Amino acid sequence: MAQTFPSLVSTAWLAENSDMPGLVVLDASRHLPAAGRDPLAEYEAGHIPGARFLDLASLTDTASPVPAAIPDAQQLAERLASLGIRLGDRIVLYDDSALKTSARAWFTLIAHGVESVAVLDGGLKKWRDEGRALEQGAAQINIVAPYTLADTKRVASKAAILHGLDQDEQILDARAADRVFGSGIDPVHGGQNGRIPGSRNVPFGDVFAPDGTYKTPEDLRSTFEAAGVELGRPVTTSCGSGITASVLLFALHLAGHDNTRLYDGSWQEWEADPDTPKEQGPAS
Repeated sequence: MAQTFPSLVSTAWLAENSDMPGLVVLDASRHLPAAGRDPLAEYEAGHIPGARFLDLASLTDTASPVPAAIPDAQQLAERLASLGIRLGDRIVLYDDSALKTSARAWFTLIAHGVESVAVLDGGLKKWRDEGRALEQGAAQINIVAPYTLADTKRVASKAAILHGLDQDEQILDARAADRVFGSGIDPVHGGQNGRIPGSRNVPFGDVFAPDGTYKTPEDLRSTFEAAGVELGRPVTTSCGSGITASVLLFALHLAGHDNTRLYDGSWQEWEADPDTPKEQGPAS
């Protein structure tokens, strides 16, 4: 069934439609450990009225060898049911993170077949800067019965990436250029800087306008094409650990390109394997 709910909504839209039947707002904030921030404490101190706390940092497949892997279908279904979310509800995601983690939550949901999922453009910062109301404390939740979601087919394994290198696969890296093309130590995850051979680079911050909202679809297409991405071909996104790669997936979606998948292990997994091919230094 085609999704008729918009993928990106404005703060004005959310304020006007907050009482829409079946609308659920989720705080999907997650931070790097170095940020020293507690997303739950910040949520309880002030969140969009009625929003529930997704706890994105704990929403991972702990059985996977991939660090902080996307949850499997059962794990995601159980989390959504515990938040009182029913199949068919309309979900708006927001965050207050430098990593723009609502995009990670968006991909997690849509990759498992959850429909009607939107990201709040500009996130909590824009909502707060506009002087809109905030609510304190924990949300009141009516847990619903568990249900079944689909297994995702849009997550690529390391083996799949290795195979794709022989097929001239398009890998798009979301990290800052100095981490992708440099040769020093990765300042975020440790290990050497570098990239999967042939990777193109669009730092995830490049998909946003100066005010923190997403660029227009036309500008996004121009951004990707300027980096050498062929939007008529499949694209696999990567980053340090699969978080900001999801920002590029969402931006590609806004640009009209959904023939995409996520390399969830990303550079953290790739760099740690001495047998994977790697490139450093300027692109040839």
